[in-house]
Amino acid sequence: MNPKGSESREASVSRPGAGASVDQWLQYLEAIHPAEIELGLDRVLVVLRRLFPRNPGARIITVAGTNGKGTAVTTLERLLLAAGRTTGAYTSPHLERYNERVRLNGADIDDASLIRAFGQVEEARGSVPLTYFEFGTLAAFVAFAEAGVQDWILEVGLGGRLDAVNVLDANYAMITAVDIDHIGFLGDNRNVIGFEKAGILRPGIDAVCADPSPPPSVLQQASAQKVQLQLTGRDYQIQPLPERDRVALVLGSESYRLPAGPLPVESVAGAVVLARKLVPQLSAEQIEATLAGIRVPGRFEQLQNSPLVVLDVGHNPHAARWLAGKLEALRADYGTVRGVYGALADKDTAGVMAAMKPVVDIWYFAGLDVPRGLSADELQARAAQSEIGPGHAFVSVAEALDQARRDAAPEDIVIVFGSFFTVAEARALCQHHAEIC
Repeated sequence: MNPKGSESREASVSRPGAGASVDQWLQYLEAIHPAEIELGLDRVLVVLRRLFPRNPGARIITVAGTNGKGTAVTTLERLLLAAGRTTGAYTSPHLERYNERVRLNGADIDDASLIRAFGQVEEARGSVPLTYFEFGTLAAFVAFAEAGVQDWILEVGLGGRLDAVNVLDANYAMITAVDIDHIGFLGDNRNVIGFEKAGILRPGIDAVCADPSPPPSVLQQASAQKVQLQLTGRDYQIQPLPERDRVALVLGSESYRLPAGPLPVESVAGAVVLARKLVPQLSAEQIEATLAGIRVPGRFEQLQNSPLVVLDVGHNPHAARWLAGKLEALRADYGTVRGVYGALADKDTAGVMAAMKPVVDIWYFAGLDVPRGLSADELQARAAQSEIGPGHAFVSVAEALDQARRDAAPEDIVIVFGSFFTVAEARALCQHHAEIC
């Protein structure tokens, strides 16, 4: 059951004792497994059955996709709460505190509840090795069960079929955009990746696919399992409205006015369609009011107006194309666009930069001092190979953002993007150091 070397690794790690903090538990989770990612459900299922001899008495709503998952989870959470349901939402990664990953009725879990959940998973796992993500996923399940919430909204971490979240059978499911990312784990084409995403589907359930051009593998899996799959463009439509900040969602005889930004409208609309199955009593007025000011931290998040400072966690070409479209819509009203870009080594940096090249005028390449993080010099070298420029290299996000701000005129845009790590660092700086933002 244990991967090679994990027994000796665990032997050298002390389990957190009574009174341990969340940070001490997280350090333990990082230390007990030799791999950051190890796809597969067998180990997680063993521990799940020890924790839950019977299936949880809640509705399980699973969300998979390459991009837009966080938006879908947040939209579903808001609508379910508006309908009077109680919710647990599980997302990843986090920007500032791990507690962001586990939300109970819209609020981040408190430290005491999270620590109790960690302790229960640790007791249940025995000698079964769990990755950081697997351990945290099971802890979220424990926290939701302890709180007794009615709806569990679960965001897949990577892929779908073999992701720890998929150890629970979904009663409802949503697949957002499907595109190429995590090639080493999921494959190098949309059809193969779509098969992995569609692994969250279960026979006969209601599901929504928000991708306007879903891979054949998704449709084949849905058909084979007789899933009641609703598709954008076929079962519902997203239509422009005269107001630039609104779109219309048309679902049969119903129509809803939804915000056109700052979130991916396909994910918002798809989540509304699924919510109509989950809570059909919600009126159009309730839906529109609930979503009027919806935001997700780090997703086209505007932190300052003069110059405009925007943060976005887009880290693959598909997300970068969406981000470029948002910036292009703003360019007529602003001046120079200054891009602060920091990335991980295993990401398609060439694809991201190609997508952003038409809208970024000056690049500020930022080094990331994290596992798999690219140094600024390495990132700039990749940019040179792709004929991206002009640009400057900075050791850290802090230095890159500070310089971009100093160079910017009041009418300029400073866009910080490329990784959750990039955005997390910039966000913390802007919140705690007003002179940088």
